[in-house]
Amino acid sequence: MRMPDDEREHPEVVAVLSPANTLTAVSQSTGAEPESRAARKERTRKALLDGTLELMSDRSFAGVSLREIARTAGIVPTAFYRHFASIEELGVVLVEEGMRILRQMLRDARRTPSTKSAGASLDILVRQVRTHEAQFRFLSRERYGGVPEIRRAIATEMKLFVSELTVDLSRIDGLQTWDHDDLEMAADLIVSTMFAVVVDLLEADRPGSRSEAEVVARAERQLRLIMLGMSGWNPGKK
Repeated sequence: MRMPDDEREHPEVVAVLSPANTLTAVSQSTGAEPESRAARKERTRKALLDGTLELMSDRSFAGVSLREIARTAGIVPTAFYRHFASIEELGVVLVEEGMRILRQMLRDARRTPSTKSAGASLDILVRQVRTHEAQFRFLSRERYGGVPEIRRAIATEMKLFVSELTVDLSRIDGLQTWDHDDLEMAADLIVSTMFAVVVDLLEADRPGSRSEAEVVARAERQLRLIMLGMSGWNPGKK
């Protein structure tokens, strides 16, 4: 069978019109790599997470339905289970991702705890909260919320923060003689204070406002008080 002249000169047209070769032909004609199945799945998973945070801008996690979440990602409700075993599992992943941001900030700040580093640590915290406000609002709202799985996930992450900070404090000059309970108490004070600052920043009027500045100033005094108290603490005296 003789091919028409335009098809001999432009064989890619035939390929594109063939269903079996559509993706390959399009990628060849555009020069773009076809998206892999794994990449598509990851993109949908992220859309589900981002969509859930968006839905929670004016309500709690318990007030969001699976159907609504699926709609934000453009999938049918049954397809949701290809990405998460349950809506509660999605919530736990949101906790882990939000806490990862706070964890990295605290890791950077706790390397050299001092009265001087308190201000710098708070500056970093303010930037992180403003950059990831939806994630931090979710954490602050759900810490004592109505979904047990999420409450437990946040509590577990907080304990992990305290545990990691306790180890770091034990390596600092002057604190090596402290027993574990005292170090853990100091670590818990620091972590709890930082999380409380997150909540207060979310309640502040707007970035750069007077209320935000007041939150930061108060938090800096609190952290300095903790550091100064640690410097004068006698671990052998009960």
